[in-house]
Amino acid sequence: MLLNGTGEVIDDHEYPATTEELIEEYGDRTLELPNGTETVSDVLARLEPETFENSEDARFAVYSAVSDKAVGRVGYSDRDPTPVGSPYSPDAVSF
Repeated sequence: MLLNGTGEVIDDHEYPATTEELIEEYGDRTLELPNGTETVSDVLARLEPETFENSEDARFAVYSAVSDKAVGRVGYSDRDPTPVGSPYSPDAVSF
């Protein structure tokens, strides 16, 4: 998901670093997602201000804050049956 070298620049950044510092430095970088794009600024702006101790913490923050553009069909699961009353349940079929 972190394309265009974004993951590498986050890894190479000097830590500790704040959310604001990362937005200021890399906010204009585009993340290519399965259903569109978002900037690092858009993603990190969803988070509370935080100080990241290392690049792994910063990467996880980006992963956790991307929108539903990063997932396939919203609400889809091929593992569990759709709960009764779910807005994602298929229409009933009568034979």
